[in-house]
Amino acid sequence: MSLPIDKNLLAFIESFNGMQMHISATTLPKYRKMLKKNAAQENIPNVEVSLQSFIREETEVKIKIYKPRTGAALKPALLWMHGGGYIMGSVNNDPIAVEIAKAMDVIIVSVDYSLAPEKPFPAAHNDCYLALQWLYEQADSLGINRDKIAIGGDSAGAGLAACLVQRLVAEKGPEICFQLLLYPMLDHQHNTPSGLINDYPVWNRQTSLNAWQMFLADVLKCELPRYAAAATAEDLTGLPPTFITVGQVDLFRDECMHYAQRLMQKGVPTGLNVVPGMVHGGQFLVPDAAVSQDMKSAYLKALKDALIS
Repeated sequence: MSLPIDKNLLAFIESFNGMQMHISATTLPKYRKMLKKNAAQENIPNVEVSLQSFIREETEVKIKIYKPRTGAALKPALLWMHGGGYIMGSVNNDPIAVEIAKAMDVIIVSVDYSLAPEKPFPAAHNDCYLALQWLYEQADSLGINRDKIAIGGDSAGAGLAACLVQRLVAEKGPEICFQLLLYPMLDHQHNTPSGLINDYPVWNRQTSLNAWQMFLADVLKCELPRYAAAATAEDLTGLPPTFITVGQVDLFRDECMHYAQRLMQKGVPTGLNVVPGMVHGGQFLVPDAAVSQDMKSAYLKALKDALIS
């Protein structure tokens, strides 16, 4: 089957032999090393960037804070989770957090959550939950408007964000005004039409199943616990306004569309943006391509409308 990839992205992908990643427990160290080598360069005018950590419930959680030096005295905030399939990545390799920090007057707290397989579920989820509690409690000292706190992420980070929001609503925790889910990794089975195709560039089916296996580990042997995979939630009633974007040529396309549909059916204000010809995370492969600009402008506008307007 020929994948309908945007021509500008396709030329780039073909120049790298199709960008097929074959990640398993054996090859993971190699890919982590490659990702670390390509860490995002940060040069953000008028934004103070700091690495911090805190200890809560005997757990040390590391975070990176992006704080504008100018603008409103009380600012909106975004709790952000980077991508990486639950097994890779860090706050030091997160171009989207940098992009958002450059684009708007928002305080970003990016969570350096635990990675599988060394620390499988629920470690990463708990890190993010503790980070949200910390952000809410520290709002006054950070200059954050508690009425304008959003949660977001990309790929696996968006999966963590979705599960965190579900938990906050279920437990009547701190109120969140918006969730931003960029091509979220929601379903550990990938039993959808798009999820059954294996030869996607960047992030293919077998790699994704391997990542889920490392992340879920022993819980796969029993009934999947709550907040392990966002798509398994039984009830999405009461979730905050949501924006989901995903590429047409993405393994996660159909699970993202289904999750958006379920949110809409429960009356949750939901924006869904399926980008023609776009692959997983492709907006950073060829940043100047029209399709990349379309995806970026849509999710930045959605976040700005929710937090700034």
